[in-house]
Amino acid sequence: MTEQAKVPAIRFAGFTDPWEQRKLGELFFESNERSSSMEILSVSVAKGIYPASESDRDTNPGASLVNYKVVHKGDVVYNSMRMWQGAVGSSDYDGIVSPAYVVARPTIELDSTCFGYLLKRPEMLYKYLCDSQGNSKDTQTLKYDRFADIEATMPANLEEQRAISACLESVDHLITLHQRKYDKLVILKKSMLEKMFPKDGESVPEIRFAGFTDPWEQRKFSEIVDVCSGRDYKHLDEGPIPVYGTGGYMTSVSEALSHNRDAIGIGRKGTIDKPYLLKAPFWTVDTLFYAIPKSDINLEFALCSFLNVDWKSKDESTGLPSLSKESINETVLSVPNVVEQNHLGNFFADLDRLITLHQRKLELLQNIKKSLLDKMFV
Repeated sequence: MTEQAKVPAIRFAGFTDPWEQRKLGELFFESNERSSSMEILSVSVAKGIYPASESDRDTNPGASLVNYKVVHKGDVVYNSMRMWQGAVGSSDYDGIVSPAYVVARPTIELDSTCFGYLLKRPEMLYKYLCDSQGNSKDTQTLKYDRFADIEATMPANLEEQRAISACLESVDHLITLHQRKYDKLVILKKSMLEKMFPKDGESVPEIRFAGFTDPWEQRKFSEIVDVCSGRDYKHLDEGPIPVYGTGGYMTSVSEALSHNRDAIGIGRKGTIDKPYLLKAPFWTVDTLFYAIPKSDINLEFALCSFLNVDWKSKDESTGLPSLSKESINETVLSVPNVVEQNHLGNFFADLDRLITLHQRKLELLQNIKKSLLDKMFV
């Protein structure tokens, strides 16, 4: 590598020294310190290193802790069998980990958080895969001696390492913030769908807009929507109109072939329990039904009604889950007058817009982080 290549595309002002290429064994040594009396930690691809008590599963069901390895703050820990997937991170905790993990302790003063980011870069994951031993990806193991021999290009200046860490941690903080907001909104929507629609056998919902007192009517889906079958899009003229299947957007066709009214898409085969809105113009494939609300039915209300049905319970197949047009049409639901439908439809449409907003912000931040990881490292 030339000296010119040893600088990243983006640098903080004031740092001009070229980066160094060092073997990881020069920066870390394998620690085999043991204890059984500290907090158990876990390592995952998504979360890095975190207390096992925060996990939904029991990470040590009755097993002995006698050989567990000690982790100190600033240590780098990796799962030797999942290293090539990115199961590595720097620890913010003191604790212990399973003997299956490798604990790499710094031999020099460095910012381990910076190395936690560096060690998860795609270029490094490829090196781990190449240096892992095993007959298949399921058995690939990266032993410490192979890890120690891998080279990484790093900023020699400790302050530059810390500046990189601070920047990426602030982005991670924003990602976590928007992920939590998104998750809370999704939970809120699920709760409101349960409370703002009558339960089975009841004629009024638990939560209702002020001024509405009339009982909801029992009707079949055939009375509120027209359920239509999608068609194969192969050999159709190409164009700008999106084609939807059970997995969402697929390709596009010409406008002359598209449907010009908003509708609700629901899987005919496979994903039958995830209805979603189809904004006109659109085209649907033959594995998807689309339901067009009748003139006196609010579109968003109809979508919520579809979301409130356990469609998997309507599946009578023994293989791939499937729905028939008849099973949809014969399903009974509760329907209020059109004014109350509009209130409900507007409420859930606003909620969906908020969910989409946070989802887009989350995706934007994740893309920003990816770009920074690409440009702030060599």
